[in-house]
Formats: sequence, C-alpha cells, structure tokens
Amino acid sequence: MADRAAKDALYDGFAVVGRAVASGRRAEIIDLLAQGERSVEEIAGELAQSVANTSQHLQHLLRAGLVVTRRDGNRIYYSLSSKRVSELWAAMRDVAAAHVAELERLAHAYLGDRTQLDTIDRDQLAKRLKSGDVVVLDVRPSAEYDAGHIAGALSVPIAEVGKRLRELPEGKQVVAYCRGPYCVYADEAVRVLRKRGIRAARLEDGYPEWEAARLPVSREIPSAVS
Repeated sequence: MADRAAKDALYDGFAVVGRAVASGRRAEIIDLLAQGERSVEEIAGELAQSVANTSQHLQHLLRAGLVVTRRDGNRIYYSLSSKRVSELWAAMRDVAAAHVAELERLAHAYLGDRTQLDTIDRDQLAKRLKSGDVVVLDVRPSAEYDAGHIAGALSVPIAEVGKRLRELPEGKQVVAYCRGPYCVYADEAVRVLRKRGIRAARLEDGYPEWEAARLPVSREIPSAVS
C-alpha cells in the first residue's frame, strides 16, 4: 500500500504553486509579467509598493519556480518561467469570474460602467485588420509594446491618447487594447476617443490572449498609421 506521508508530501508539493499565487499583489505581478520582462523597480512602480515589499513577493514566485531572473549591471529583471504560468493565471482569473460571487461588483468598482463601451472580439479584429478598415491602438506602456504587440498596432500609451488624435486617419474605427479583460487603459482610451467624436471600441481581452490564440504579433514598431 502506498505510503500516506509520501502522498501528503507530493500534494503539498503541488500546493506550493497555489501558495505562491495566494496574494493579490503576486497575482498582479504575474499579470504584469505576462506582458513581458520587467525590472524590480518597474514592477514596484506598477504595484505602488516599495522595492523591498515587491522583492519579497518576487522571491515567493521565484521559489515556486513561476518566474526567472537575469541580471543586467545593477538591475535584476524578472520574467515568467514559461507560457504555462500565464495560462495558469488566465485560468485562475476565469474560474474566479465564473464562481466568485463578489467579483463582478469588484470589477465594476475598479473599471466603472462598461455597458456603453463597444467591444470587439479577437476573431472580429483579426478579420478587420486583414480588410484594413480599422486602426488598432496599443495603449500599454511602450516597454510592453516593444516586448510584443498585435501586428500592425500603433503604440499610443494611455497618457498620450488625447494628444495624438491627429495621427489617426479619418473614416476608420479605432480599436484599443491593453493587458487583458480587467485592464482599465483600453476603457479609458475608448472614452477619450468617443468624447472627441471618434468611433472607438475596446478589444474584449488583451495582448496575452491574442498571442495565446496564435494570432499575428510583432516586435517591430510600425513607422506610421495608414
């Protein structure tokens, strides 16, 4: 008969991953690193936490094997150890959305009323990109755009959207996207564009989901919008 203590130890080993992500801040770090590699200081800035606190969270993830590091001079950069970690985060998020009763209220408190925002799904956007009748804006920070973006998308970080409207060709709908279904940047961009009389919609999720669906991505910066 199998040893009970050995089985307990095995399942405790599986639970290491669960304990590592059993923190909202560490879940947010995984969500951030799904966009690409970031330094400890950049991650701390995104979380609005000290470098010391952020480093502690990163050590939890590192010990669980969910992230890896590299050193460049005095800076340490973190990235997800594999695509499977991003998939784990997406599955956690989707299960929570389906089964945690309070999540809809929490999402509304953070994102606001989305009922008036037009939404487009990945397949629709892929078809529209082929036909050339849509302009796609990546409103994430430029470092995330450089790490990978929807092929043909223009980098316009959210803080610059209102200042760069003249770059957008007339007569085309604009679709904004950011980090995922709970990223507020795309919502903010759509609201700004609509106030200026521009037809705009948000992608239903974000870049990680687009890449996971094996839709066209790029790491080259387009010279201009046409």
